[in-house]
Amino acid sequence: MRLSLGPIQYFWPRDQVFAFYDDIATLPVDIVYLGETVCAKRRLLRLDDWLALAASLASAGKQVVLSTLTLIEADAELRQLRRVCEQDDWLVEANDFAALQILTSRQRPFVAGPFLNLYNAASLCVLQGMGLQRWVVPLELGRAALSDILAALDERPQTELFGFGHLPLAWSARCFAARAHGLPKDDCRFVCMDHPEGIPVHSQDGQRLFTINGIQTQSGAVHDLAQDIAHILSAGVDILRISPQARGTPETVRRFRAAIDAGETVAVGPEACNGYWHGGAGMDRLSS
Repeated sequence: MRLSLGPIQYFWPRDQVFAFYDDIATLPVDIVYLGETVCAKRRLLRLDDWLALAASLASAGKQVVLSTLTLIEADAELRQLRRVCEQDDWLVEANDFAALQILTSRQRPFVAGPFLNLYNAASLCVLQGMGLQRWVVPLELGRAALSDILAALDERPQTELFGFGHLPLAWSARCFAARAHGLPKDDCRFVCMDHPEGIPVHSQDGQRLFTINGIQTQSGAVHDLAQDIAHILSAGVDILRISPQARGTPETVRRFRAAIDAGETVAVGPEACNGYWHGGAGMDRLSS
């Protein structure tokens, strides 16, 4: 099984992003997704910067995929989306159907991101005929449902599973990070840069329920499937995705690589969740 590193979900300073990928180039991760997927206002890195990073990582032996925005709200964002989808050097992960339309109209192979809501074999078959090479399993799809889908396919695309990180649950036209600081979205002052791992949201009894990341709502707990490695290996999953965190990503990559190579489960933190994989509530931590 291969390991992938998903796109950075948070807003980090430019120098931090470049230093992060310098480290990633030396780690045992096979596929790296690059690009802004959350908020179009996060423009410290332009497309040319992402392309330069792509070339550098490819020279280090990584397969590079460019990821697209998940929520398109303006003409300028659509123009940027076209630039990503119309370049010919790198595979593209489509995170909304605007990207899918551009890629299929150009007869380009593509990765179907986890937010295209592909929940059955018939949908996958249609997209395979349009150029789908790989799909990232929707986050709430569990092991049993995934097995049923894969069993119904005559020809399976590469299957990628979100294995570690705060689960990206929803997007909004409003910016919750700006609102938390008493600012309007149009004058957000990029306050999400002050929160490199998001803003925790707790219930009245102190439980961390969600994480706010600009216009994105994430899970409160970190989704961690390290203790489920043995079952994932037998479920038809080809690639396991790690979502970058501001701290500890190299250690996470090494931990998952060692677990996969050994074919064994490993311990996870007490606050981790894995409920979706077991068909339960995503915030739960369940045993196989």
